[in-house]
Amino acid sequence: MILPDFLTRDSTGEIRLTGHRIGLYHLVRYYDDGYSVEMLACQFPGLQLAMIHKAIAYYLENKNGVDAYIASCREELDRQRTAKPEGLPLKTLRERLIGMQHAKGA
Repeated sequence: MILPDFLTRDSTGEIRLTGHRIGLYHLVRYYDDGYSVEMLACQFPGLQLAMIHKAIAYYLENKNGVDAYIASCREELDRQRTAKPEGLPLKTLRERLIGMQHAKGA
């Protein structure tokens, strides 16, 4: 899949909107869930409406390739959930938060 200049593949293989942390996966997921372009602009206020239009137009023009990319993202997310289904215990998360707060205050 050849990416236009407003999409960038990072070192992990994730496709993001150039200059943003927002991934094409997330934008397409919401769009497929029925979000309009205007609703996406509310969901991602850091994105200009024109950028969202470009990304959705790219998706619609390259649906097979993007759908394959989305499917591979979902497979990877499922694999990660299966590998560590319970996540970290709440106690561990609290300890990490306290440690981070102490580090910032020190």
